Amino acid sequence: MTELVLASASPARHTLLINAGVVPQVVVSSVDEDLLIAELGPLPPADLCLALAQAKARDVAGRLSSTHDVVVIGCDSMLDVGGIAYGKPASAQEAKERWLRDMAGSSGVLRTGHWLVRPSTGDELGEVASTTVVHASPSEREIDAYIATGEPLRVAGGFTLDGLGGPFVERIEGDPSNVIGLSLPLLRVLLGRLGITWTDLWSSP
Repeated sequence: MTELVLASASPARHTLLINAGVVPQVVVSSVDEDLLIAELGPLPPADLCLALAQAKARDVAGRLSSTHDVVVIGCDSMLDVGGIAYGKPASAQEAKERWLRDMAGSSGVLRTGHWLVRPSTGDELGEVASTTVVHASPSEREIDAYIATGEPLRVAGGFTLDGLGGPFVERIEGDPSNVIGLSLPLLRVLLGRLGITWTDLWSSP
């Protein structure tokens, strides 16, 4: 039976998969994101998040035995605001400035790069999922309180849909699971291209 390996330490991605019936093995990649971004140079947000997802999946796949049938999924999410990629805020001040300047009352596109590697066959493929996010207009007091929780500093774009940031998202256009960190519909399609049926990955009750 094929096993899914999640090359991410993200609790949100892990929970998404478990709630969808798939319990992945978690092997966190050792990719230095900041160094890789510097090496890649200026790229559109979609290309950048796909390149990072690819690097993470390949890093973990290279540490696994090819004798077992596993598929490694690497992901990377960014908020695309006018062609500028926003990952995790580096500080509380940066998170606040971003909210006040670029996010409150505005929209952005949450892009998640997905890259799959199957070491036993050498097959790999990937794609980017994009969901438009329209943010509400929280007051400065609400923004300060939200940033004080620390949540915005741990997630791409500086907000969540499934956590404390949910009330500050007015609406989305597209796949909600993608905003949380991993597009379940896209993952099912990509696995299908590798000859793997999604329901075959479901864990036994």
